[in-house]
Amino acid sequence: MMERRGRFAPTPSGQLHIGNAFTALCAWLQIRQADGKFLLRIEDIDKPRCRTEYARQQLDDLRWLGLDWDEGPLVDGPYGPYEQSSREPLYEEALQRLIRKGHVYPCYCSRADQTAIGSAPHGLSSEGAAYQGLCRSMSHEERDVRAITKAPSLRFMMPEEALSFEDDIAGTQAYASGDYIVKRADGMFSYQLAVTVDDAAMGITDVWRGSDLLDSTPRQLALYEALELKPPRFAHVPLIGDAEGNRLSKRGRSNTLAALRAESIPPERLVGLLSYLAGWKQQLEPAQPQELIPRFHTEQLNQPIISIRDNQLEWLRFT
Repeated sequence: MMERRGRFAPTPSGQLHIGNAFTALCAWLQIRQADGKFLLRIEDIDKPRCRTEYARQQLDDLRWLGLDWDEGPLVDGPYGPYEQSSREPLYEEALQRLIRKGHVYPCYCSRADQTAIGSAPHGLSSEGAAYQGLCRSMSHEERDVRAITKAPSLRFMMPEEALSFEDDIAGTQAYASGDYIVKRADGMFSYQLAVTVDDAAMGITDVWRGSDLLDSTPRQLALYEALELKPPRFAHVPLIGDAEGNRLSKRGRSNTLAALRAESIPPERLVGLLSYLAGWKQQLEPAQPQELIPRFHTEQLNQPIISIRDNQLEWLRFT
C-alpha cells in the first residue's frame, strides 16, 4: 500500500493567524489518522514579500500549537530542501519541459492591460480576473517585435472547457480558468508551478488547504497532466472568520498566534476552540492535537467559512 504523505506549506509573508492554525491542524490530523508522513514546506518563492523572521516565527508557532512534522525545516528529510527559494532549478527544469511541449507562450500584457481585463464582465478567480488570451494568438513576427522593447511573462495554456475534479470535502467541482503566468517577466516563478512541482517531487498524496484555493485546483491539475505527473487528492477546509463572516488575515494582529502567545494563552485552549468549531468536540474545553486524531472527521467541514463568535473568543482568552 502506498504511504500517505501530507503537508502544510505556509508563506512567510506575515504571521500565522487562527485560520492558518485551523488549516494546519486539519492537515496534520488527517495524515496522522491515516498513519502517514507529515511534511512542512516554506513557500517563500515570492522573495520581495517573504521574510526569514516570519518563517522562524511560523515554525515556533506550529510547535507551540503542538504540531510536529516528519520532514521539513529543522528535521530535514530525503526530499529537501524544504524552502521554495532553494528549489528554483526544479521549477526551471519543469518550465523548459512545458516550453518544449508547447504548453506555454510569451505574454507582453502590461498592468494596465490586466486592469482593463479586471473591469470586464467575466468571473473572478482566487487570483483575479481570468486572462482572455490577448497574447495567445500572436504570430512569431508580432512576438519578435514586442520582445525588442519588453521582456515577456510566460503563460500556461489552459483548456477552454471547465475542468472537473473530486474534492475530498467539497465533492465534485468544476471550474473554467484562463491562461495564467508560470514565470513573471522579472524571473519569479508562480505559486501554481512551484507548488505543483514540489508536491510531485515530495511524493505528496494528500493536499489539505483552505477553501480560498478551491478554484485554483484545476490550474494545478492541468499542470500535472502537462508534466505527466500524478496528482494528489485534494481537500479544501473552511476558512476561519470573525462574527460577521469576514475571513481572518495576517494583518489582523490580535488573532495571530504570536499575539495569543504574548497573552500567555495556553495552546490547548486554541486547539480546543478549533476542535469545537470543527465538530470534533461537543463543548468548549482545552484539547491537545494528539487526542483529536481518533476524533477527526469532515462532517462539518463542507462550508467555505466558519465564524468565531465573540463569546468563543472570550472563552479562548479566559485563563
